[in-house]
Amino acid sequence: MRPHDMGTLFDEAAAHGAPTVVHLDRPFDIAPDAGALWTVPELAALVRATAARLADAGVGPGDRVAIVKDNHWDYDLLACAAIRLGAVPAQLSAALDAEDLTTLLDRLRPAALVTTAGILARLGRDPEIPIRVTVDAPAPGTAVHLAELDPAGPCPPVRRHDDEPLVVHHTSGTTGVPKLVVHSTRTLVHELARFEAVRYPVIGVRADDVLANASAYAHGRTFCWTAVVMSAAPARITVLTGDAPDTADPLLRAHPPTVVEATPAGFVRLRPLTTRLDNPFRRVRLYISTYDAVHPPVLRSYLTASRHSRPLWMQGWGQTETGPLTFRFHTRRSALLPEARTDARLLGRPVPGRTGLRVVHPDTLRPVPRGRTGLLLVRTKALALGYVGERPRWDAKRIGDWWATGDLGIHHRDGSVSVLDREADSLPGLPDVSCLRTEDVLEARLPEALECVVVGAPDGAPRPFVVTADGRLDPDAWARAVRGLPSLGEPVVVTWDEVPRTGTGKVRRAVLAERLIGKAVTGTGRWT
Repeated sequence: MRPHDMGTLFDEAAAHGAPTVVHLDRPFDIAPDAGALWTVPELAALVRATAARLADAGVGPGDRVAIVKDNHWDYDLLACAAIRLGAVPAQLSAALDAEDLTTLLDRLRPAALVTTAGILARLGRDPEIPIRVTVDAPAPGTAVHLAELDPAGPCPPVRRHDDEPLVVHHTSGTTGVPKLVVHSTRTLVHELARFEAVRYPVIGVRADDVLANASAYAHGRTFCWTAVVMSAAPARITVLTGDAPDTADPLLRAHPPTVVEATPAGFVRLRPLTTRLDNPFRRVRLYISTYDAVHPPVLRSYLTASRHSRPLWMQGWGQTETGPLTFRFHTRRSALLPEARTDARLLGRPVPGRTGLRVVHPDTLRPVPRGRTGLLLVRTKALALGYVGERPRWDAKRIGDWWATGDLGIHHRDGSVSVLDREADSLPGLPDVSCLRTEDVLEARLPEALECVVVGAPDGAPRPFVVTADGRLDPDAWARAVRGLPSLGEPVVVTWDEVPRTGTGKVRRAVLAERLIGKAVTGTGRWT
């Protein structure tokens, strides 16, 4: 089966006899009493019932429906239900702070808001949105509880043109208020999901696979993943809504995965499981990481934990606006090579026949030679339709047929691509110093570090933040770690929970610096 219509995706999978069984680490927020075990026909019935409830609330064709709730895969079930009605869902992360969430809702001006009573309270005011539905509990005011709406009313699928808006996702927001990205059926389903749903050798989903996903379900990657896995019909799917190792361990042990996808932060947090006796990753043949590069020590831990003869790590680089642009593959052997400690930012080659790449000077926009650092431009048929409420910003990033990613990188002579920094996070006056590469080296040299973050600082020397489990760092270990590196300021040692993050676990660098050292010194931000 190839994904076609997200509004009837689960119906079509059920009609094709998909045998997939889904195991949840906790019940869906939209079906809290229905348990944590689901078949595809049951999921299809839940999407239809949810669509009927939204229709009963007044949602109709063309409406924008903002969805913001606790992290769970039912983000995508709610989105599919809205799409079935001809509406356009906008999936917003509950990890957004109240100010950013309010800004995005003001830009969206949705007809409906599907949320929780707690998030309504966090907004601090009754949003001027005609339809407000809570999924967890009744709320004060005019909001209606989802469970009180009729699940049996008519909700026939509403078809839309392939080039009309299908769904809205927001960018990670590491450099400021996230952008609202509009994708169509053509860009997201036809160009991205259909390509991934092909049963490629080694990397394609197989009928006997057990998939585990620990993701940020409000983001575009998971929506595309949903289309792929419902079409590919693996044997089982395990959905993790959090990344606490002790919580995830029982479910992963009960259903040892063969394919694992997680956010980079999720891989970091679940890493302790790789060293446990009879670890739950022993059957994994394929790991998939997106959003950002995974640091080499983490990558090695997972590849070593697998007892498969040739486990593979597939690392993708892309953006919400474009989908995946390049792929790189790591093996157990390549991850153990000495150069693997410093080349994590080498993100592979553009997808043949699907992605064009060009590197230009960020000021003149003139092409630079292969092997030289510049602003990365891409060309892809999967490029989104635009930003909601920020058309000038979108147009400013279009350079003819090319799209400015906002990343600084190198297009090497062999065709591969290295991403060195976001331009907005680069170090003014230090064009040859990559924060990301410096972080990779530090993490390779500091086994006790969960994560390292380097930002520009007002006093001149880049300032490193070192995340450890207990907020402590041995001074001698630090002195050894920085040998041969560019001059760095004194490290700021913090715990995981002290670091401000996006919904996908990325560090909000400017916010971190503002909290702990006063201010970050950054690039121009022109291409964000």
